[in-house]
Amino acid sequence: MPGARCTGDPLDASAAFLRKRVEKAGRMWYDKRNSRGERLTDVQEAKMAEQVIFLGTCAHDFSEALTGECRDRFDRDARRASSLLIGRRLLVDPGPHVPDSLRIAGCRPEDIEHIFVTHLHSDHFDAGTVAEIARASGRTLTLWVRRDAVLDVPDGVQLRRMEAQVTYRITDSISVTSLDANHGPQVFPQWFLFDIERRKLLYALDGAWFLTHTYNYLKNSRLDFFVVDATCGNYTGDYRMAEHNSLPMLELMLPSLKTAGIVSEATQIYLSHIAPSLHRPHEEIERQVAHLGMRVAYDGLTLSLGEG
Repeated sequence: MPGARCTGDPLDASAAFLRKRVEKAGRMWYDKRNSRGERLTDVQEAKMAEQVIFLGTCAHDFSEALTGECRDRFDRDARRASSLLIGRRLLVDPGPHVPDSLRIAGCRPEDIEHIFVTHLHSDHFDAGTVAEIARASGRTLTLWVRRDAVLDVPDGVQLRRMEAQVTYRITDSISVTSLDANHGPQVFPQWFLFDIERRKLLYALDGAWFLTHTYNYLKNSRLDFFVVDATCGNYTGDYRMAEHNSLPMLELMLPSLKTAGIVSEATQIYLSHIAPSLHRPHEEIERQVAHLGMRVAYDGLTLSLGEG
């Protein structure tokens, strides 16, 4: 992609081969059993490594059912704070519900090595959640934040600051690029463009529309997956239009995104960061956006990056 830069030490062929062997050995140590202690087959392990799980898809208006009837299960109309698990090692947004979501999804917090923070609103960044994951892992976590973010870092966590439009290699098969987002500047917002096994996933929460330089950077990127802010429902006139999208805003944007080559007919578009108080129930939202070819994410939704 034009303008992309990769950071990290250059590796020759032999060093890359050695690193791959070491990483594989590490996965066998902590990935070969699931949350119930059951041993995984090689096929199961490979499948889980390419999975993306929506641990939460809500804005900040959480349902009271999360402390009651939905305490131990996912429900499409009782959403938890927006968060994403990539493979089993990368977490996007350590919000307050992540520990429960990991438990319900059957995933182990000790497997997480990298945490990426879109911004510092309390539903996306909870220092207690980060500290809990760090204690469970027993090793140093890497916390990735925007270049100018101001925050306190718990023990057992190393901070990595991300420059806009710079690509960082996380593993041999995963890299991530930070992109500036149109959200409150006081919470240091950024989006993430992940390249996972040559599949491109843009995680665009929170933020409305596109900033010009981010839009230009993404031109002709032809995303495979696009997770987009859909905080507001199927109406116009909401005062949040400078920070959050509504369904009519997304309908306006979609043709231009196709013209710019950012998305195509093959792109899987998922709406997330849904505010239940501003939307109809899940099934009705699905009907509202079906003609656009968009899908509505829900807690526990699992995608395979290997599927077209």
